[in-house]
Amino acid sequence: MSEHHHHEVSGKNLFITIILNIIITVSQIVGGIYSGSLALLSDAMHNFSDVLALFIAYFANRLATRPNNESKTFGYKRAEILAALFNASVLIGIAIFLIVEAFHKFYHPEPINSIWVIGLGTLSIVLNAASVLLIKDDSHDNMNIKAAYLHLLTDVMTSVAVVGGGVLMYYFGLFWIDPLISALIALYLIWASFGLVRESSAILMQFTPKGIDIEAVVKIIEEEHEIKNVHHIHVWQLDDNQIHLEAHLDFNEDVTLSASNTVIERLEKKLHDTFDIEHTTFQCEYERDDNKQIIA
Repeated sequence: MSEHHHHEVSGKNLFITIILNIIITVSQIVGGIYSGSLALLSDAMHNFSDVLALFIAYFANRLATRPNNESKTFGYKRAEILAALFNASVLIGIAIFLIVEAFHKFYHPEPINSIWVIGLGTLSIVLNAASVLLIKDDSHDNMNIKAAYLHLLTDVMTSVAVVGGGVLMYYFGLFWIDPLISALIALYLIWASFGLVRESSAILMQFTPKGIDIEAVVKIIEEEHEIKNVHHIHVWQLDDNQIHLEAHLDFNEDVTLSASNTVIERLEKKLHDTFDIEHTTFQCEYERDDNKQIIA
C-alpha cells in the first residue's frame, strides 16, 4: 500500500495571510459600526470565516504531523473536521442574524457614511488579493490551503460588491443597497457553511465517502480468482483525504498465509489506484459460517 505523504505548509506566508485577514475583519467591524453599514459588517464576518479557515488549515497541518500513540491511535487527524463543523455552525448563526437585520434595515433605511464603505471595501480587495498571492503555491499541494485560497478569491468579489454598493450610496443616495448586499453576502455564507457542515458531519458519521461506489469496490475485489466473495464492507474517511476500508474476504481454498498476503497486496494497489483508498484491513476466511451480506 502506498504511503500517504503530508505536505508541509509555508508557515511564514500563512501567518502573514492570517494577520492580513484579521486586519480586514477588525477594520470592517469598526467601520461598519461607525458608518452604520450592515454590508461592511457582513463582509467582516465573511473575512472572519477566512481567518478561521486559515487558522484551521495551519494548526491542523501541524497537528497532523504529531505521532500516534497508545491513547490516540489515530492521532489528531480529525481535529480539523471538528473545528470546521463548529466554525461553520457558528457562521450560519451569524449569517441568519445578519439577514434578519438586513430585512429590518431594508424597510427602514438609514443614511450611511458611504466613504467608509468604499474605503474599507477597497482595503479588503487589496489585502485579500495579497493573501491570495501569498498562499497560491501551497494551494497546489494541500487540500486545506486550496479551500482557503478559493475562499479568499470569493472574498475579493464580495468586497467589489461592497465597494460598488458604496459608490451607489455616495452618488445616488440608494441606502437600501446596503442591506441588500448584506443579505446576499449572508446567504452566500449560509450556502458555503452548510456545505462544510454537511461534509464534516458525513466524515464524523463515517458515511461512505463521495466517489466511492461500493459495487465497484466489490467487483474489483471479486476479480481475484482466489476470492469467493467479499462481505461486511465498511468504507469511511479518517479526515478530509484519508480513506479507509475494511472487509471480510471469503477464499475459495484454504490457502497459506503467504498466499493470502499476495492477494491482499494486489488488492491494496488496485483499490488505491482506483479509489485513492489509503488504508485497508482484510479479515481472511475459509468456509466460515457467517453473514455473507456485503453490508452487514
